[in-house]
Amino acid sequence: MTRHPLRLAVLEAERMLTAAGVDSPRTDAELLAAHVLGVERSRLPLIPLVDPPVVEALHRLVRERVGRTPLQHITGWAHLGGLDLDVGPGVFIPRPETELLLEWALSTVSGDPVVVDLCTGSGALALAVAHRLPRATVHAVERDPVALSWARRNSDIRVEAGDTPIRLHSGDVTAPGVLADLEGAVDLVVCNPPYVPEGTAVQPEVADHDPHDAVFSGADGLDVIRHVVSLAARLLKPGGHLAIEHDDTHGESVPALLSARRVLTDVRDHVDLAGRPRFATARRA
Repeated sequence: MTRHPLRLAVLEAERMLTAAGVDSPRTDAELLAAHVLGVERSRLPLIPLVDPPVVEALHRLVRERVGRTPLQHITGWAHLGGLDLDVGPGVFIPRPETELLLEWALSTVSGDPVVVDLCTGSGALALAVAHRLPRATVHAVERDPVALSWARRNSDIRVEAGDTPIRLHSGDVTAPGVLADLEGAVDLVVCNPPYVPEGTAVQPEVADHDPHDAVFSGADGLDVIRHVVSLAARLLKPGGHLAIEHDDTHGESVPALLSARRVLTDVRDHVDLAGRPRFATARRA
């Protein structure tokens, strides 16, 4: 059996992905190759030659990606806050931009804080906080039963790995009375809600695979965020902090919603690595 250079197989994968208009084709080609080989991406240079079945398996997955199936659905995981989280159909895929919100949020708390993650989806933010702050009590709220099942699965995996368990709640952040027993008792609220305005053109990976209600939120994209601001204002204790991810068109509107609440102060908006407005923060007065 003639072995093939892995480098050439990855280059061909990159060419196919580029032709299909996939973002970051080189990264995706290498991650798919690493997935097929069962190794870390950083170890690919140590594998000069592979057998033909490996090349065939790689190009089979590349053709799936060319059809705009999300990379994370093919590999079965997404990365956030140092964790690999199981994801698949029916749950929103965590994005790298959310790392910035996570790092800001973690900088505001220490010791044994009470933390709430609203619209938790796969559990990504809640589990990342629990991983980094073992003494924190972390609550996570999600209304969609399929997403909640992914969050439970990821929570079980993290508990097996030794992390502090999070407390999952089936609930709707727009409903009155959600988390009523935590009012005035929370040190940190984080939220990556649906925030894209209805009708916005999005990539096929989002349009065809992310749950619609986890992406879009009314004509201006603010339907859920309005409720999150009100809920966070009730949950936070004096001095507690809030961070909400938002659309890049919301750099003024979300801070305005926060500033309109007299109990919230120190309102700021933050940009992502591309310089686009990405999340807003505030403190409970």
